[in-house]
Amino acid sequence: MNEIDETNETRLFTTITPHKDVALAEVYRRHGTAVYAVARRVLNSTSEAEDVTQEVFLRLWNQPDRFDPNRGTLRSYLLTQAHARSVDAIRSLKARRMRELREAHSRTGGGYDLHYEVWDVDQADQVSRALLELPDEERRAIELAFFDGYTYVEVAQLLDQPEGTVKSRIRNGMRRMRALLVEAGIQGAEA
Repeated sequence: MNEIDETNETRLFTTITPHKDVALAEVYRRHGTAVYAVARRVLNSTSEAEDVTQEVFLRLWNQPDRFDPNRGTLRSYLLTQAHARSVDAIRSLKARRMRELREAHSRTGGGYDLHYEVWDVDQADQVSRALLELPDEERRAIELAFFDGYTYVEVAQLLDQPEGTVKSRIRNGMRRMRALLVEAGIQGAEA
């Protein structure tokens, strides 16, 4: 193994053992950038892509027999591993977030009583009634912006109205709603 640059992929790979770090370094030199690029594209995170790249080459180091040169090239094997490890990382992150949300919900859920739930429903009902009392053009603009999540520009496009007109309608509608909610006794509406 004197001239590692001239070694073909399969021969290079078969020399990777825990005692042949030169061969692994060469495999990394040849394919590390591509492995990182796949992980970066899937994960959209530099640090996570670096972790996945390290994991792919560490797995190759620890389990070189998992690569079968009869099934494809070393490069395609490494890129497939990078993609699979990246998808696993995303799934793991989503699962952790869901666990955290469930735990947070279970902790706060115990302290939430029927009185507060009824109060929240009543407030939502008051807001719905106030919204229905607005002129149609103000109500529609507010619904699109606040309930459907559109920006002012998107609302203007959807309603085929100038952006300034949409902003004015939303501002005027919000003022009217505030007055109606204060009149209904909703706390915090007077701000």
